[in-house]
Amino acid sequence: MRRSPEQGRLGVGRQAGAETRERLVEAAARVLRAEGYAGTSARAIAKEAEVNSALVFYHFGGVDQLLLAALDRSSEQRMAAYREAVAEARTLEELVEVANAIYRADLEGGHITLFSELVGAGIARPELRAEITKRAEPWIGFVEETLERVIGGSPLARLMPPRDLAYAAITFYLGVNVFTHLDADRSRTEALFDLVGRVAPRARLLTVRLPRRRTPPTAG
Repeated sequence: MRRSPEQGRLGVGRQAGAETRERLVEAAARVLRAEGYAGTSARAIAKEAEVNSALVFYHFGGVDQLLLAALDRSSEQRMAAYREAVAEARTLEELVEVANAIYRADLEGGHITLFSELVGAGIARPELRAEITKRAEPWIGFVEETLERVIGGSPLARLMPPRDLAYAAITFYLGVNVFTHLDADRSRTEALFDLVGRVAPRARLLTVRLPRRRTPPTAG
């Protein structure tokens, strides 16, 4: 079945619109990483994407919505990479090693910069804060799921439930990454990860799963 000229124009228009959205999302991420939230405007993003600034509002409705779309894209990519990275971890020591590698990749890749800049902006903007909080929940769930797989059923899990530990891990990780950007000397952060690496093997006994209690037979 042949397409009409009008259908062809619509198809080209949709493709061009999708390409413009893609360029804007990528440009928004680059500008936010380089200039921070305060220096990120529709004009700056449009200049980076080499498009008219009105297209920021046409395609996304505003700068914040575009920045959230950039964060969503980065989060989707990082989540896929994280799931693959932790899939083979079976012990707490292995999980710490993976976390160390993830930290270094995030530091160089700039994902945490996107997140931390929007977290900072959300302090003064309740509507943005609600969106950031919503986007943090899948990460807490991911860490909880991973911890449950590695230490679930162990004395450590009873002492520190995976859900609580996941929240603490996300809070710690965000704080460490933000501080790393403030402090050019990364030696203290490196020392902290080294400390966690040394402590993990000593916690091995706490991660041994306890045998399930047998239910006593009923008399009869």
